[in-house]
Amino acid sequence: MSGADQLEVTAMLAFAQGLADAARPIAMGYFRQPVLVETKADQSPVTIADRMIESEMRRLISERFPGHGVFGEEFAEQAGRDYTWVLDPIDGTRSFITGMPLFGTLIALMHGDDPMLGVVDFPALGERWVGRVAHGTLCNGKPVRASDCRTLQQARCYCTSPDMFDLDDGQRFEALSRLVAMRRFGGDCYGYALLASGHCDLVVEAGLKPYDYLPLVPVIEGAGGRITDWQGRRLGFESDGRVIAAANEELLRQAIDALR
Repeated sequence: MSGADQLEVTAMLAFAQGLADAARPIAMGYFRQPVLVETKADQSPVTIADRMIESEMRRLISERFPGHGVFGEEFAEQAGRDYTWVLDPIDGTRSFITGMPLFGTLIALMHGDDPMLGVVDFPALGERWVGRVAHGTLCNGKPVRASDCRTLQQARCYCTSPDMFDLDDGQRFEALSRLVAMRRFGGDCYGYALLASGHCDLVVEAGLKPYDYLPLVPVIEGAGGRITDWQGRRLGFESDGRVIAAANEELLRQAIDALR
């Protein structure tokens, strides 16, 4: 990558953080306040905060990068040239509407099907992870690194909820989680952030959408971790929604074998 390209990516990363800055006050204006909750066609909940945040981020993108595409949770996909912004305004809406502060705003910039950079921001906690593959991950401006855990027997595993698995996937998760040192439920995208900082070693989930997992890729891999589907394939727009994040390649391979 040339120096000019590096400067462009740096500028885009700063812009991505500006999107997260814009999302924070909107989220906090509605957090732990009476808010109407609607149910979408896929039976997931949505609030005015979700829609207002995504609308504002889309407005900012269209002003700064009118040729870029946008793939978000709440509104129709906007096609673009070369680059696409992937947005989840509130990842963990169920946490948001029940007063749990672990909801996050997820932002990725894709070049084709490759995640270039990712931002995972937690408005209620004042914590933010920013990552670029092969360029490191920062939490609130300080470098972080995934753990050196190399065996399932020592691994600490997170999953948002056992309810996200169908019968077959649930049995496969049980087979894996019986092998680990500890499993914890809850956290939505926060588990992935904790993995990037070395506080846990595995996150295993299913039923995710591209806006749930693509922003996580640069954050996890920038911290030295690995994140793939359950077969070890790279994540992209067409992935099946089964996601496994691990502190390193060795642990990832053991977890994939256990899931089989």
